[in-house]
Amino acid sequence: MLDSLLSPSLSAVTGTPEQPDVSILYTSSLTQYIRRKTITVNIGDVPMGSDYPIRVQSMTTIDTMDTKGSVEQAIRMIEAGCEYVRITAPSVKEAQNLENIRKELRARGYTTPLVADIHFTPNAAELAARIVEKVRINPGNYADRKRFEFIDYTDEAYAAELERIRAKFLPLVRICKEYGTAMRIGTNHGSLSDRILSRYGDTPVGMVESALEFLRICEAENYYNTTLSMKSSNPQVMVQAYRLLVQRLDQEGLKPYPLHLGVTEAGEAEDGRIKSALGIGTLLEDGIGDTVRVSLTEEPEREAPVAKALIDRYTNRAASSKPVSAITKYPINPFKYSRRTTHEVANFGGQNVPRVIADFSRIPVTDHNTLNPIGHFYLPVPDKWRMNDLGADYIYTGSHPAQFMLPNGLKQLLDYAVWQTISDQLNTYPLLTSDAYLSARANQVPLQDRLNFVRSSLTDLSEELLNTLQSDPTAVLLVSTDNAHAMPELRRLFVELINRELTIPVVILRSYPSVPEEDLPLYAATDVGGLLIDGLGDGIMLSSGTSVLSGSQTRQTGTNENVGFENLTAQTSEPGALKILNSLSFGILQAARTRITKTEYISCPSCGRTLFDLQETTAHIRQRTDHLKGVKIGIMGCIVNGPGEMADADYGYVGIGRDKIALYRGQQVIKKSVPADRAVDELIDLIREDSRWIEPSLVTE
Repeated sequence: MLDSLLSPSLSAVTGTPEQPDVSILYTSSLTQYIRRKTITVNIGDVPMGSDYPIRVQSMTTIDTMDTKGSVEQAIRMIEAGCEYVRITAPSVKEAQNLENIRKELRARGYTTPLVADIHFTPNAAELAARIVEKVRINPGNYADRKRFEFIDYTDEAYAAELERIRAKFLPLVRICKEYGTAMRIGTNHGSLSDRILSRYGDTPVGMVESALEFLRICEAENYYNTTLSMKSSNPQVMVQAYRLLVQRLDQEGLKPYPLHLGVTEAGEAEDGRIKSALGIGTLLEDGIGDTVRVSLTEEPEREAPVAKALIDRYTNRAASSKPVSAITKYPINPFKYSRRTTHEVANFGGQNVPRVIADFSRIPVTDHNTLNPIGHFYLPVPDKWRMNDLGADYIYTGSHPAQFMLPNGLKQLLDYAVWQTISDQLNTYPLLTSDAYLSARANQVPLQDRLNFVRSSLTDLSEELLNTLQSDPTAVLLVSTDNAHAMPELRRLFVELINRELTIPVVILRSYPSVPEEDLPLYAATDVGGLLIDGLGDGIMLSSGTSVLSGSQTRQTGTNENVGFENLTAQTSEPGALKILNSLSFGILQAARTRITKTEYISCPSCGRTLFDLQETTAHIRQRTDHLKGVKIGIMGCIVNGPGEMADADYGYVGIGRDKIALYRGQQVIKKSVPADRAVDELIDLIREDSRWIEPSLVTE
């Protein structure tokens, strides 16, 4: 029995990091939309798997002992689009009350399956499995208590630990099998057991192994009504873990189980949506995922529409996509982040952070205030410019040059035909179509000495263009696509450059036709963020114009190409739209961990375990600290979502009792049992002790 629970060697798992084996990759195709084929898992009367639509779920935030409140909230969630409702059961008494909640929902005509969420308490799980349609367990704390200890296991000692886990987990497996109850084995990056951390480290490999240890026990019992998840508050880690899980299931000959997708502790508002879309959308692009939960620090009924908006992009994706040639040599390790090697051109590529270009082609740059929406502010006294943390690096003004001298921290792109006519060619940069660029180089027409932008798409990458770019130290590519399957087509373009050993920097341009404002962060975070997560991209440009190359240079390549945010600009002033797009660009770069420009909040979405008003507290902490560039603060409602779940945070604010807070530095508790009315002040004192505090009055507006 012990042999069947042990994992294969890691060398057989991940292949050579530099050249992963495409034949055992995590997706059927890197360029076509093909949904991953899975078995069906029966969850009440709403089955899950590839033969069914991608499902939507969320989790209640009401105390589970409040039957009426839980029922009313569950109904609001269901009517907002939830197909599964998850409810925490931290102890036996809450597990028992699930029966009352379920009976009341059924009496009111709601048959939506219920999922019991279990941490630390096997006896609660065993009871809940007899009541609800599905039980979620966390392998990091189902049979273990985290002490943050490193243990140097021998193989024999590790095997004995697995046998101990099997003995503790087996009763739940047999109950689920007897009652027809489904199970989710849900790994969380921040709550890996000391056993896993000691052997595999704080890695996607460890996350996957944590789930597989429990899954092998299920399979040994011929219990297959199981789903899996690999959640993290870091989208990069989350994506890598899911990819590796898919590969490992295939390599070990395990069944292709359905996967539940989510970025845990994503936060609130735009940041939470961006981070969720970046992780979830990247996987959906490759056909991975059978149910989605978007974890927002908001009312749970607000989560379902966001999840549905992400899912709906793929309903007709295969039929609406244009064919893209297959990737036969994949030069990227999808399980470990590594930025694409590029040479430096001006401040693009090399070791530079990705740059942000703002599109002003529809807004004349006639006065200083025009630049306020992109983070540049002119102060008449003392006649100086100031820039905040979201100050764009470049502006594209199309055929209308700026009418005043721009601040030193901001540079200008112009359409090539217009750039040729202006006197200040030294401080501005031309944007050329690939045809115009080849013509200029062939005819030795002078271009900018330092930096020239070349607009291209995958179909433009001719041998002539690639060879010319190879020998041009001044060129930066601005790439776009009109394919509905945008991210994979752009990935194919990057792969072509890598395989041909072109190290030219690349800026990613995305435009969307008629996208509602609320969906814009989801689409852009998926399309651009999915590339950044794999180290692809040296800049970002989100366009609100009808054309990125105006006048005679405009090239019609498809019905969607270069179409602006019609809904966004119809409902918002042009400066307002610019501010939204600029903030979104920086938000995507931050979520992908490629450019950190603001405070990051890792806050759980609240549940029945939460010991304070999470939304109000998060808003209060944000109000006091959102000027601290690059600081990550975890805000957790209870000890379950405490030091583990905020593993990626610099500081933690964790509820440990009614009106009692524990403050953390990293994963180490620094102050215990702080009264809630003093906790934010003491958190700030802790940041001060580390010399990371800046007075708000010293931060540029």
